[in-house]
Amino acid sequence: QVQLVESGGGLVQAGGSLRLSCAASGNIFSIITMGWYRQAPGKQRELVAEILSGGSTNYADSVKGRFTISRDNAKNTVYLQMNSLKPEDTAEYYCNTVSHNSAWETRWYWGQGTQVTVSS
Repeated sequence: QVQLVESGGGLVQAGGSLRLSCAASGNIFSIITMGWYRQAPGKQRELVAEILSGGSTNYADSVKGRFTISRDNAKNTVYLQMNSLKPEDTAEYYCNTVSHNSAWETRWYWGQGTQVTVSS
């Protein structure tokens, strides 16, 4: 089993900042990607940002220049620094990892979600 434990969500005013953290543990042999997705009410879950094992990153166009994803490989932890937050960033944020387990099977794992609410 793999566990993803998220923290750092909350309520913030527009223009403010939040930092999300996600620690992965369990049967993870090799992490391919770690990232963050979000889902607002009535909308599909979308990729916010991801960081690959080699360190390269991908961002949704809507967050480029405002959000920064980083990773501590030793701790299997990924962070999302969110600056200049907008009301449209309000959503449930989910940590995700695509990893190989000890049997070298590729698996997707999700955290339980953390709410980010940005007031105008």
